[in-house]
Amino acid sequence: MAAQSINLTNQFLIAMPGMGDGTFAGTVVYLCEHTEKGALGLVINKPIDITLKNLFEKVELSLDREDLAEAPVYFGGPVQTERGFVLHEPLVEGEGVPGGYNSSLKIEGGLEMTTSKDVLEALSSGAGPRKVLVTLGYSGWAAGQLEDEMSNNGWINVEAQPGIIFDTPVGERYDKALSLLGIHAGMLSSAAGHA
Repeated sequence: MAAQSINLTNQFLIAMPGMGDGTFAGTVVYLCEHTEKGALGLVINKPIDITLKNLFEKVELSLDREDLAEAPVYFGGPVQTERGFVLHEPLVEGEGVPGGYNSSLKIEGGLEMTTSKDVLEALSSGAGPRKVLVTLGYSGWAAGQLEDEMSNNGWINVEAQPGIIFDTPVGERYDKALSLLGIHAGMLSSAAGHA
């Protein structure tokens, strides 16, 4: 009998203290997609030294949204770090382009992740989604890899809340995500418990 597959789409992955991969130590990853073929997510709590205004200048766009100009760009993960990923609220009628952006993944649970430049162009002109988180790179797992890491006490998961992604100060996101499980960082152990 095959093991039942789990779907962690629209969940937070919270790195456990024993996380063996230093790239992910102390991170919260929002999972955009999780299928039997693997998983794709974006780290939401590791800002890098680039503001959105700087990023827009690099792609030769102005940024007319003062609410976003000084927002940081985030390290989304170690895969395709030269490529931008925009996690955002779903489009409201009249925002952006009819029918959505060219390359958007509609995530079950409500958010969208867009990789095409048209979302940046919409933001540049003062339109586009109101709440965004922009990363360079993403986090990816091959088939079964994430499940293995979870069974080895690398991650715990909880249903994501957009307010933690878009409204919580970056330094509080890890603790806020843990609080969704009713725990705090001091309660975590790096040792796995296997019966």
